[in-house]
Amino acid sequence: MFTAHNVESAPQASRAAMRAVAEASGGTLPDAVARLATSPELLNGFLSLSASFERCTLDPLSREVVIMTIAVRNQCHICVAMHTGKLRKLDADTELIAALREERPLSDERLETIRTFTLAAMATAGAVDDDTLKSLLARGYTERNALEVVMGIGTYTMSTLANRLVKAV
Repeated sequence: MFTAHNVESAPQASRAAMRAVAEASGGTLPDAVARLATSPELLNGFLSLSASFERCTLDPLSREVVIMTIAVRNQCHICVAMHTGKLRKLDADTELIAALREERPLSDERLETIRTFTLAAMATAGAVDDDTLKSLLARGYTERNALEVVMGIGTYTMSTLANRLVKAV
């Protein structure tokens, strides 16, 4: 149902973002971007939030654990595939990737803590109990990191729901 736009057919306000994504992707426009371009507000909002999340103080592997936890929970197959690729580029262990994809506990206790914190924050709409927060802090994460997880949840919940709605492939 949702149109997979090219730069010429997209709303004017989506075109600059589409060009930038295509350039960063070696000239290829991902289907999700082509479909989300129907709403410049959503496309530009997601890309801006995603870029901010990439600049946060969470280390890259922890960020990807947050994203994969959300993508798997929300059953966004395109997101799972894309972020599996990102994890591979980070030289993540194949067992870590498999565990994330299968919603299993992670053998790395620090990464498992951020995975369970992410799940708890989603399940409680942010009202995580003190023990869950203390556990996160005890593994070397900070209060700032806890808030950055919330930012990741908002950013990637928007993206996973939108990708599922438009049936991005």
